[in-house]
Amino acid sequence: MKTLSEIKLVGVLASGLLGITGCAVYTEPLDAEVVGDGPPAPLVETTVAAPEPGFVWVDGYWGWTGGRWEWNRGHWNRPPHAGAVWVHPHYYVRNGRHMYEHGHWR
Repeated sequence: MKTLSEIKLVGVLASGLLGITGCAVYTEPLDAEVVGDGPPAPLVETTVAAPEPGFVWVDGYWGWTGGRWEWNRGHWNRPPHAGAVWVHPHYYVRNGRHMYEHGHWR
């Protein structure tokens, strides 16, 4: 049978853990950067047949390069490992700052 002091200790430890997990601090992704403004409208591209089975089409996108927006044409790419998913680059505004997160395999 547990003593009253053991029960109190478990309660204190549990409440401390809840306090720690309840604090959320947002940090920008490592591959996000501040940009001047939003990207232009996407260009329209047509896809072609995959060069061989197992390739994934990566849509074209405006990338932030050297302080300006630059169009990156769509292309076929082989995933780095089975089950990999391409996360398209995207743009967003956080705390009044224009942010750009680079595309990557997940």
